Amino acid sequence: MNKTKEKAMQQLFLTAACVSILCVALICLFLFMSGVPSIGKIGPMRFLLGTHWKPGSDLFGIAPMILGSLYVTAGAIIVGVPLGVLCAVFMARFCPKWLYKMLKPGVSLLAGIPSIIYGFFGLVVMVPAVRSLFDALSPTVRNLFGATSTSGKSMLTASVLLGMMILPTIISVSESAIRAVPQNYYEGALALGATHERSVFFASFPAAKSGIMAGVILGIGRSIGETMAVIMVAGNQAMIPDSLFRGLRTMTANIVLEMGYAADLHYDALIATAVVLFVFILLINLLLSIVKRRAVS
Repeated sequence: MNKTKEKAMQQLFLTAACVSILCVALICLFLFMSGVPSIGKIGPMRFLLGTHWKPGSDLFGIAPMILGSLYVTAGAIIVGVPLGVLCAVFMARFCPKWLYKMLKPGVSLLAGIPSIIYGFFGLVVMVPAVRSLFDALSPTVRNLFGATSTSGKSMLTASVLLGMMILPTIISVSESAIRAVPQNYYEGALALGATHERSVFFASFPAAKSGIMAGVILGIGRSIGETMAVIMVAGNQAMIPDSLFRGLRTMTANIVLEMGYAADLHYDALIATAVVLFVFILLINLLLSIVKRRAVS
């Protein structure tokens, strides 16, 4: 009876895994069958390297959206990765138990907040704050940033907001990786005369670097695929951003903003944009797999 149950559960898990793989395969098939011919119609170079997005004039260059996605993701990494990793180290090795009982649920709560709430917070709090910060700068400093005015909806606002949004992912995965390091690494460093801080940062931390990198890559995946929060604070200007205080548009925002009324070649161009975004996500997942394989080897 036990063997029968075991085989039945094995088949159930195998079926669930196959269904998951099939769903991913169908998504890939739909996107590439719909998007690749569209890229061929527009022209790969015109589509990927074109700097003008004007559907009314049949101009479908997504270079500004690609750069916008990369800039915002890079800004989120600069803001979120150091804070997230250091917070994970603190929670795993330095945090008192009474404080950990409050911090851990707080991090979990951050992960459960819908992106639209983050976007509303950014629109109401961060956009006016960035606008006030810019107004407080001297004209000389403003010229250094390449902007004379700003509405507050900018690359800087979107980067900081996305940096906040990826914190729960980085903190949770990095903390688990640090706690998974065998205790004898830490104790061995102490036995050799290292202080508590040096034992953590020079023994436990390097041993957990593969897990920490996995958390960082997962955070990057979330930031590059985020839509609603970015739409509310980024300004949604389909042009190459040349300043931290200028607005921009990401690939996800471009699809969401125009899919509702797109038709014909315009619709095909948006599907092709989704293909490019999907390739970016696949590359991030491939990078994660490479990091894990190196850790195992």
